[in-house]
Amino acid sequence: IFGHGHAFYLGLGVEGMTVTEVKGFGRQKGHTEIYRGSEYTVDFLPKLKLEIVLADSGADAAVEAIVKAAKTGKIGDGKVFVSTIENAVRIRTEETGEQAV
Repeated sequence: IFGHGHAFYLGLGVEGMTVTEVKGFGRQKGHTEIYRGSEYTVDFLPKLKLEIVLADSGADAAVEAIVKAAKTGKIGDGKVFVSTIENAVRIRTEETGEQAV
C-alpha cells in the first residue's frame, strides 16, 4: 500500500490519509513469546490503521486499489470498512461538507 507514490492516491481522489500504528486481534490470533525466562501470550498484534476520507464517487475505486495492493491471500491481510461521514469542517477556512475534505 505504501509503495505507491503520492500521485497514485491523488488519482483515486484521496487528498489526505492518516496512518496509525495500532494493536488488535482477529482470526490471525496471537503468539507466545519468552522474555527473561518467562513465557507470555501476546494476544494483540501490531497493525496499521488507514483512515481515508473522500467523495462517495471515489470510494469503490479506492477500496479496489487498497485490496489489490494489500492482498496476499493470507490471514492478516486486513479489512476495509466503508462508512458515511455526516459532515466535515475545515477549521482554518470554515468550509464544510466535501469542500472541507
